Amino acid sequence: MHGGGRLAKSSRLSGIQSDLKAVAVAAVALLRHRMARRNRPQPRPTKRLARPEPQHGVIAVLEKYTPRRIGVFATALILLGSAGLGIVKGGHVDEFVQGVDDARNAVANIAGFRIERVALSGRKQLTQDEILAIGGVTGRSSLLFLDAAAVRDKLKANPWIADATVLKFYPSELQIDIVERTAFARWQLDGRTSVIAEDGAVLEPYVARRFLSLPLVVGSGAGSRAKDFLALLGRYPQIQSQTRAVALVGERRWNVWLTNGLVIRLPEHEVGNSLAMLSKLDQDDKLFSRDITAIDMRLPDRLTVRLSDNAAKAREEQFSKDKKSKKKAGDA
Repeated sequence: MHGGGRLAKSSRLSGIQSDLKAVAVAAVALLRHRMARRNRPQPRPTKRLARPEPQHGVIAVLEKYTPRRIGVFATALILLGSAGLGIVKGGHVDEFVQGVDDARNAVANIAGFRIERVALSGRKQLTQDEILAIGGVTGRSSLLFLDAAAVRDKLKANPWIADATVLKFYPSELQIDIVERTAFARWQLDGRTSVIAEDGAVLEPYVARRFLSLPLVVGSGAGSRAKDFLALLGRYPQIQSQTRAVALVGERRWNVWLTNGLVIRLPEHEVGNSLAMLSKLDQDDKLFSRDITAIDMRLPDRLTVRLSDNAAKAREEQFSKDKKSKKKAGDA
């Protein structure tokens, strides 16, 4: 597919070069013909003028139907076309456009349209230098040629910026008002953790120190669904205060990991009822402080707990002792 694009582009360039060469040959022939006529010695005037000999071929057609000095214009056109073709083939289009832009901005700045003051409001996480860099506003930019709509589009393309307003006040003041998104949670997927907004949009592909206190959500689809679940979890502070992370399993249901390592497997439906039951059990019976590693609530009619290895071993030993005691009592 890419090879076909390169072949098509190459054939177009070859066609352009062929057309330019044809025009160049015709223009040079016309120039030579006119120079030859201009340098030809003039015959002495006679009473009877001789009829000019008819011209034939390409030269005659060009001589008859083209305006004067067309050769000069054709030559200039060829030179400009060759320069443009060289810029395109050499991959210097961006540099050329940037050079033209810098030149016109320099003229505008000299004329008094330099940006001398930037009024910026609404920023919290981003610095002024970062916002100006995102918008493409540099020290060479002039207010006269600054495209406010383009700057706004660049700002809104940044994940941190939800909306932006850009206003120009001539001759030298630029005003930028932005609405930043709020960092909502840390999202872990495939071993990578990023900072996300409430709608799940990734704000930063890494977690800075100032975001370590944000809730941790794990799993595919968890970023966009974390807002509703965390809001529900917030109704039960008995559980929320001990929560270390929440994980979306199979994009269907949630697991809650507590700070002591206990994992709570919640059902797909009636999640609020399950959380209310857990909160009451912990408040009345200190459920989360017991020697257990997991609480399974996926089945609607029962709650299952998994003991830790030490607790399971102690339970087996106690069961064996009780069995022996019953046996002895029976023998007696």
